[in-house]
Amino acid sequence: MEGCVSNLMVCNLAYSGKLEELKESILADKSLATRTDQDSRTALHWACSAGHTEIVEFLLQLGVPVNDKDDAASKNRHEIAVMLLEGGANPDAKDHYEATAMHRAAAKGNLKMIHILLYYKASTNIQDTEGNTPLHLACDEERVEEAKLLVSQGASIYIENKEEKTPLQVAKGGLGLILKTMVEG
Repeated sequence: MEGCVSNLMVCNLAYSGKLEELKESILADKSLATRTDQDSRTALHWACSAGHTEIVEFLLQLGVPVNDKDDAASKNRHEIAVMLLEGGANPDAKDHYEATAMHRAAAKGNLKMIHILLYYKASTNIQDTEGNTPLHLACDEERVEEAKLLVSQGASIYIENKEEKTPLQVAKGGLGLILKTMVEG
């Protein structure tokens, strides 16, 4: 029974905006951060729906996945992102792999999310632990539209990752050429 209570408690604290109590509970038991209530909604979901940005930011700093498999998030992933960003969440916040939402969207080929992040002034040239920019990841995964969008919004084709490769060198097929032409005309 203990489990249920604490899950609900964390969700309730998130919803009611009690940051300090939430921090205490979660720092005592990290797994609570990603536990869900009976409708499989996480504390992050509740903090978002109530608009408590400081709680949202705390949870994001812990590396709580925003695009959790829970129904709420999969249906509203873009809406939640907008809610977070509208609430002042840092669009360049890094997860525990030192990657940003922009990195994830570029790698997964989530064009809509890239548009949302760009609208909120997310950085296109931020590097993860491997030195990769979102453009490196888009090129590596052959995400053509995503790569073109990033370049059109100022992503550099010249930044080297830790293997001293630029996005152009990572790009497969004709993608590198397309991007080079976009930049150099």
